[in-house]
Amino acid sequence: MGKYHFELLAKYNKKANNLMNNVIITLTEEQWNKKFTGYFNSIHEICSHIYFWDYNWFKRYKLLRNFNCFTDGFIDKYDAYVKILFSNIKEYVIMRNDMDKKIIEFINEITENDLENILEYKTKKGIVLEKRMDGLLIHLFNHQTHHRGMISLYLEMLGKENNYNNILPLVYKEDIM
Repeated sequence: MGKYHFELLAKYNKKANNLMNNVIITLTEEQWNKKFTGYFNSIHEICSHIYFWDYNWFKRYKLLRNFNCFTDGFIDKYDAYVKILFSNIKEYVIMRNDMDKKIIEFINEITENDLENILEYKTKKGIVLEKRMDGLLIHLFNHQTHHRGMISLYLEMLGKENNYNNILPLVYKEDIM
């Protein structure tokens, strides 16, 4: 996959998250924290998990080279592997919007050469891994899509209509030509 494809995925990701968050913002705090029997017990927990791992992947991506989009301190706010648990839905939506803007900034700055480079990083358990950057970015977007699907199911269980995971209606003709 080339830079163009990642630009498309970043746009889709932001649009899908915005549509999802338009439903989430209508939840009560009780619904936001309602316990389900899945791996993640609530919509709040899944949203925190997605944000937490986006944030930590940025900390890793920063190791590839100096990116201008990381010079504003955005990814230096928290220690690695700290879980971000939002105090309320409004705070989550604001932080998610900021993260999605940062993802687009990062993808706009990345080069074709960057995509082919190997990133060496440590896992949470301290294991050193080496992976191509393009594969790591595929993982970032796939991870979000996977968990948006989980959120969609929880929203359906709450009786909340939602439909934000199909990429085709969320990209414009000029995006795919």
